[in-house]
Order: sequence, then C-alpha cells, then structure tokens
Amino acid sequence: MSPAPAVAVAGAGADETRRLAGEVARVLDECRASLAVHPRKLRELAALRSSSASGGRFLPAFCTALTPLFQILRRSPASDRVARFAAAFASASASAAGDGGDGFLEGFLRFLLAASAAAHRPARFRSCQIISEIIMQLPDDAEVSDDIWDEVIEGMKVRVQDKIHAIRVFAVRAVSRFAIDEDDGGIIDIFLEALEKEQNAEVRKMIILSLPPSNATLEAIIESTMDTNESVRKAAYSVLSTKFPLQSLSIKQRTTLLHRGLSDRSVPVNNECLKMLKDEWLVKHCGGDVIALLRLLDVETYESVGESVMGVLLKDGAVRVQDGHTIRQYFTTNPEADEQVSSIKPMDAEVALYWKVMCRHLQAEAQVKGSEAATTTGTEAAVYASEASDKNDLLEGVLPSTVAEYVDLVKAHLSAGPNYHFASRQLLLLGGMLDFSDSMNRKVAGSFLYELLIRPLEHEVDEDGNQIAIGDGVSLGGDREWAKAVSELAKKVHASVGEFEMVIAIVVEELARPCRERTADFMQWMHCLAVTGLLLENTSTLRSLEGKAIEPPELLQSLLLPAAKQNHVDVQRAALRCLCLFGMLQNKPGTELVKQLRLSFINGPDLVSAMASKALIDLLTWHGPQVLDQAIGIEPDANDEKTQFAPVDISDLNDDDLNVGVLSILFSGFHKDDWEFSLEGDNHDNVPTILGEGFAKVLLLSENYASISSDLHPVILAQLVRLYFLEGTKELGRLKQCLSVFFMHYPSLSDKHKRCVSSAFVPLMRAMWPGIYGNAGGSGPVVSKRRKYAVQAARFMVQMVQTPLFSTESTDQATMSPESLPSSPSPSVDFDISEEGLAIRIAVEVANCQEKKSAPGKAYAVALCKVAVLLRFRQSEQKAIKCMRGLVSTLAASTSSDKELVKELAQMASRLKSLDECPEEELPQDQADAIFEKLGLDGGIKLDANPVVPPTPAPRSVRAAPTRRRARRAPSSSDDSEAEAEAEAESLDITSVSRVPATPSMTAARAQRASKTAALSKFTAAAPSDSEQDEQSDVTTDEDPSDEDSS
Repeated sequence: MSPAPAVAVAGAGADETRRLAGEVARVLDECRASLAVHPRKLRELAALRSSSASGGRFLPAFCTALTPLFQILRRSPASDRVARFAAAFASASASAAGDGGDGFLEGFLRFLLAASAAAHRPARFRSCQIISEIIMQLPDDAEVSDDIWDEVIEGMKVRVQDKIHAIRVFAVRAVSRFAIDEDDGGIIDIFLEALEKEQNAEVRKMIILSLPPSNATLEAIIESTMDTNESVRKAAYSVLSTKFPLQSLSIKQRTTLLHRGLSDRSVPVNNECLKMLKDEWLVKHCGGDVIALLRLLDVETYESVGESVMGVLLKDGAVRVQDGHTIRQYFTTNPEADEQVSSIKPMDAEVALYWKVMCRHLQAEAQVKGSEAATTTGTEAAVYASEASDKNDLLEGVLPSTVAEYVDLVKAHLSAGPNYHFASRQLLLLGGMLDFSDSMNRKVAGSFLYELLIRPLEHEVDEDGNQIAIGDGVSLGGDREWAKAVSELAKKVHASVGEFEMVIAIVVEELARPCRERTADFMQWMHCLAVTGLLLENTSTLRSLEGKAIEPPELLQSLLLPAAKQNHVDVQRAALRCLCLFGMLQNKPGTELVKQLRLSFINGPDLVSAMASKALIDLLTWHGPQVLDQAIGIEPDANDEKTQFAPVDISDLNDDDLNVGVLSILFSGFHKDDWEFSLEGDNHDNVPTILGEGFAKVLLLSENYASISSDLHPVILAQLVRLYFLEGTKELGRLKQCLSVFFMHYPSLSDKHKRCVSSAFVPLMRAMWPGIYGNAGGSGPVVSKRRKYAVQAARFMVQMVQTPLFSTESTDQATMSPESLPSSPSPSVDFDISEEGLAIRIAVEVANCQEKKSAPGKAYAVALCKVAVLLRFRQSEQKAIKCMRGLVSTLAASTSSDKELVKELAQMASRLKSLDECPEEELPQDQADAIFEKLGLDGGIKLDANPVVPPTPAPRSVRAAPTRRRARRAPSSSDDSEAEAEAEAESLDITSVSRVPATPSMTAARAQRASKTAALSKFTAAAPSDSEQDEQSDVTTDEDPSDEDSS
C-alpha cells in the first residue's frame, strides 16, 4: 500500500475514535444526573459498541472519554454515579451473553491498573473504585483470563498499603472476592496484618466485612467487637451473624460475644447483637426454643450472660410463657393417693434459670402496670389495672400453688446432689415472690430456713483422708450467691422488726457451742462463721443484736477473736471477714479487733494477710486511719505533717510494736516482694491487688480523710504508678484494670490531684531508675528493661499532667495552645499543677542530681531531659517561662553527649524565647526562689544569667588546618550585627545541624563546598574595593572548614 492511502486510513481511524469518544462522553455525562437512567444508557452504550466499525477502536475511545473522571480532585455523588456506570458496563460486557470474548474487559482492567499505580491521588482512587465495582458486579460466567486476575490481585495488594484511607477501602473491597480459602495468594494474611495496624475505622470495617469464615479469621473478628469505633463493632456482629453458624463457636466465644454486645453503650451495636441472637441463634439454629439456646451457653458457668439473654428476649417479646408450661408440671402426682405429691422431677440448670427470670419479669411488669393504674384515672386506669391483674394471674399460675409445695420442690433439688446446686439456688430466689402473710406459711418456710442454716458445708475428702471445703470458704454454702439467696428469703419470711436478727442469732448460738467448748473441727468453725457473717452482713447496727441469743461482746470475745487465732487458714480467713463486718458496725473499732487484724496481716500466711489487708482497708475507708490508730493507742500530733511513711519491714515487725500506724503498715506491704498469689480465676484475693485498690480509693476520696497529710499523697501515687508498671504485676489483670480506670479519672477531678501528680513525678523516677539513689542495678538486659519501664512511667505521668480538668474554666485554659492564648494574658498562679511546674521540677532534679557523673546518672539525666522537651508552656506563665529559660542551659550541659537531645533542648529554648514577652529581662533570683518554694523544691538552683544553649559540636574535618593566615579587616557595625545573628542562630536553630554523623570523606567534601560558597557570598555581599580584593586574593582563611560547614 502506498503511503497516501495508509495516511488516509489512519486519519479515518482517528476520526472514528474521536467520534466514538464523543458519543461515550455524552452518555457518561447523561449518567451523572441519576441512577434511574443507567439501565437505558447501558443498552445505548452496548449498541454503540456493537455498531462501531471495529471493536478495537471502542476501548481507546471509552478510556479517552473516561479519563477526565480521573482528574477530579473532590469526590461527589455525580462522579460516583459515572464510576458505577462504567463498572456496570464493563461487567456486563464480560458476560457470555454480552460478547465478552473481544477483550474489552481485560483491556479496560489493564488501563485501570496503570492508573492505580499513578502518583496522582484521584487517579489511584477512581481506578481502585471502578475495579472494586467491576469485581463485585462481575457475573459468574464472565470470561476473563487468569493472568489478568493475577495482575489485578497483585496491584490491589499494593494499594491495600496506600497512604490514602479511601483508596485502601476500595482496594480491600476489590480483593475480598478472591479471599476464599488458604490458597488465596496470602490475601487473608494481608487482611489480618492490615487489620492489626490500621488506624482508620472505615478501612477496618471493610476488612472485617471482607474476611471469609475460617478459624484464622474468627479470633480477629471477635476481637473487633471491642473496637473503639461503633461501626466496626456493628460490622463484626453482622459478619458473625451471617458467616459463622452457632455451632462453629465455642461456649466461651458465644458468651463473650453476648456479654460485649448486650452491654455495649451503642444502640446500633445492641440492636445488631440482638438481631444475631434472635434471628440467627434462637430462630434459625434453636427453632425458637429458648431452653435449647440456654443449654448452648452453659448458664451454670455464665449465669449473668444467661440472665441478660433472657432479659433482652423478654423485653423484645421474642419469649413468652406458653400455654400449659408452669413449674407445677415438675410435680408428679399419684391419682390413688388423693392427689398427694409422690415425686418431683428435678429441673435442669437452664430450666431453673428460665423460670427465675420469667417470674421476675412477670412480677416487674405487674408492678409497673399497677403503678401506672394508681397514677391515672378513668378508662386508662382500668386498662392498666386489668393488665396488672393478668400478669399477676399468670405469675400465680406459674409458681407452685402453696408454700409447702415450693419447699418440697427446693428440698428435692437439694437432695438430688451437688449437680443440682445451681437449680436449687435459682428456685430459692423464687421464694421472694410467694405470699408469707399467713402464719402457717411462715412457719413452714421458717422451718425450711432453719434446715438451710444448719445444713453442713459440702466438702471433699482427699487421698490422705483430709476434708477439703467446697466453695470460697467464707460464705454460707461456699457460694456468695447462695448466701445472698438464703438471706433474701429469710428477710422475706421474717419481715418483722428484729425478727431476722433474732432467728439467725439463735442459729449462731447453737453452732457456736462446740466452738466455745473447743470441740469443733475446722468444718464446724467455718460453718458457724459463715452464718455469723450472714448475720453481720445483713444487720444495720449492733444494737439490733442486743438482748438476742448471743450478744455482740460475747460474739467478739468467744467466737471471732478465738477463730482468728486458729491454725486452719480457711477458719482464719472467715474470722477476719467477720471481724471486718463487726468493726464496721461499731461506732469505733475496738482495740483487740484492730490489733488482731494488724497481727494477721503481719504474721499470717499470704491468704490470711490478703483477707486482713482487705479488712483493714475497709475499716480505714469507713472510719478513717486516725480512728484505727487511736484504737491501738497512737494519738495524732497536730503539728506533725508527715512527708513520708514510717519505714517498716513487716517481716521483722514485733507483735507488740504498736507505735506504727495502720496506714504505714499497709503501705509497707508494697515493699514485700515475696507475696504469693494464684494467676487462675480473677486473681483478686492477693495483697498487691487489695492494697492497690485500697490506696487508690484513699487518693480518690482524699477529702474525706483529712488526717492523712497531703504530703503523703504524692508518695502514694508514685507507688501506685510504680506498681502499675512493675513486671511482677503484669499478670494481675484486676489490679491493672482498676488502676487504669483510676489513672484515667484521678487527675481530672481537682487541682489538688493535678498538683499531686506533678509532685509525684520525681520521687517515682528516683524509685524506678536502676543504679541510683540506692536502687539495685543488675545485668545489662535487666537494667535495660527497668529503664524502659521507668521511661514508660514518666511518659504516662506526663499524660496525666496534660489531662484537662473537668471544670469548665480549667478545661478551657488547659486545652488552649500557647499560640491561641491572647497576647496580653492575665497572670495565673496554677503553674505548679501544669506542665510548667513539672518542667521546672525536672530541670532542678537534673541540676541537683549528685550521681549524674556516673553511667546510670547520665542515663537518668538524659531520660528526664527527653521528658522535659515534651512539655509546653503557656504564655500567661511569664515567670515560669523566664525561670525555665534560666534552666535550659543547665539541662544541655548535663546531656551534652546526646547531640539529638541538645538539638531538642535548643528548640525548647527557642520556643521559650518566643513566648517571653520581655526576653531581655532576667528573672530575679528571689522570684525564682519563690517559684521553687511553691513547687516544694527546697534545694533550688541559681539561674543562669546567660541562658544560651551551647551549639552541638560538629565532626572535625580530616583536612589539615592551613598554615597561611588571612589579614584581618576592621570590624564594622554590620559585622557585629551579623556576628550576633550567627551566634543566636548557632545556639537556637537546630535545623542547621546534621542529624546523621558524617564520615571523614563526606565532611571534607562538604567543607570544600562550604568554603567556596562562603567565599562567593562574601564577594557578592560585601562588595569590597579593588585594593581590598587584591589584599584578600593572596591569602586563605585560617578557620577550619568544618566550622563553616557546621554553621
């Protein structure tokens, strides 16, 4: 073919492509308005594609028409409609019925993949959006080669790590269809890794929705139910509901999900969890049988979860009492015995829990309707009264017909063995709904209660024939919930004034006889003390026990104190619990009681010490430490303001040493390192956890304990923070959780608390840093780990100082940055509770540290300075700013070996100078001393009169210093100003100092370039005369080029 016809054919092809591109652009433009026109426009564009002269020209025309979409910077509904239309057209063209063999989809996907790798953010976003839409809409019969899918998957894997979160969302969505099994090319692993590190909630939500059901993804989805974003939590419950059947979850996982979801503060998350529970688990998997659902939740172990499930289902109306279903159906009668009960079929644990919650629900509804009927009138009152009557009738039809039948039902379950103990307790709680107004009913119930109270504790016998009590060892029946159920039934039956105390005191006196006669074994002691604890726990005052079968003095002297001196650990624990309850009922605890608790804490085994510490903490928070000290003969000294606790070694403390206060003895428990505790269960019965919670309460309610010196508050707080970061307590989950909540709220409540946090910083660092102030050192790894914990604690304290107060005025002031404060702020006096006070404390500590010349001391000073540079000053605190400006140079001198830190200190000095309204004026030493005095810094320090941070030393050049010297010219005023500017920049501007240590060759090269640059700048800037130029042309500089380079 000749060139002319070829050119004509090419021109015709280009014209055809431009025409097609215009038609496609017109269709795309019409699709921006509404989604309703998309089906019609899809047919129109398909017809245009079919009618084109050559199918190969349609793809370039389509891409050309779509290209402007990739240049739109802002996302809008119109542009999203165009993207969806393009994806829908590409997906439809790939189907077998849509002539998918011409390669349009493959070519379009390659075009999109090229755009997804572009540097332009909108191009990457639109390409990932369209690719994800295509994959989601692609029919199953689409004809696409495996090679193109491999390219798409690899390209989207890269975009999952994109810095733009919207791109990551569509990239995750694009590859989600390929994340099916373990042979997915590592997509699931990428998802799980990204989920762990992802900061954006929308991306986490998309990852959760894209994860397929498998054992590898189940744990990650369950963990997402605790996500900070409610939309992610809701998505997690949606995925668990639709992708994971109930049988694929363990009992622990089911109860965990229900506990989190039903107690979530977000209503949408609650609704999603309820939807999963009701629609999927109850209806789909259990056929609407709530008893079968409860069996899958192990209500004996997770009773609270079972009650929550029943409660939400009853509230939602998904569970109702079916006709003919009552508790009475478990009674089997003999027709030949005049309808007398012959046998009782025991209930399962799930059935007993079901009836307990159901009866409570019916009773609560009847009371609500009755109250509404009482507060309204007319027809509305009649309707409410009728509904209340219906609920009461339904409740009466469900419960046993008589009290005697109810007693027989509970007795039958008690006789059935320990496997029905849970069901017995559930049925026991139903007694509060029965009517005991009849004297005969009270007599029957009273006799049953007496049997419950004298019922021996359950026990086991080991291989050596020793008896081992079952349960907690301090409560009636070995179970706190069982004791609570018995006490509620007893108060319901014996409702008259003083009757409850009289009945229980009779039982206590009967059980105490062998104990007083010293003929009882440890099981009898524990049983007697359990009933005694039940009596003391449900009595409001000791006066109600006067004149009863056993009076308070006799109870204390003949039972509680002797029990605390028994050899058996469980007997001692039960006795100490009763002593605590007894002391809380007294107006002032007795001397013997407090002495026994102190003695048990000091000399008792660890379990006994834990119970004694709990008792002392309860009495201390109830009566106050001063009352407890007075009980053992320690009188308070009004002029004695304690700043430290008395040093006590409880291992060497004598029994008769009564000169040490209770608070000091308890605090000394922190310093004992050999406490033993179990890591099983809630691990809350150990001394560190009890002391940590107790002293946290003391600090939180410090206004109620005026006898505790305020100077002791920082000491206590420092110990709590140290306890929180100790490696030995990381397994104590309850302690960590309690202290984390305490630290979250404590600094926000008052100015005093903030001042306490600031004052506790330095003592905490002194106590935690190894190798100084008498602290033990150790091997390299041990010292490194302890320093790491100390640095974490320091940063944690800074966060507490930075926490704003709850009060509005303090919050407004604390949340304003120095730049946002007014130019002429009014001076304030609260710098000691803010970051300014903490910074000055750190500076004085570094300056006065006597051990900073040693290796641990140098590391200590560096760590403190790294904390100081994190603190910010408010412009209103002019005196504090000037004071800190005088201390910065001291910090820099103490940490001169750390170049990076010196740079940060120079930055800090620059910030302080910019905040100083009169930077040329110095702070008088007497005003600085006043600041130190207010901060409690007795030593203080003399401020530096020239607060300039020394420059960071630059690496010396390897080039030898030249021997020829340059002639000096007379200095001018401009030279002086330039020198001052250079000195200031050298001391404050850290950006001129390289952050990477230079090698000698690099330093020499930089020095040569810097010398040439300096020479040229001097020629152009100064513009000297010809004679001067001639004079300077024959000499070279005598300065080290490295100095110029570093400047």
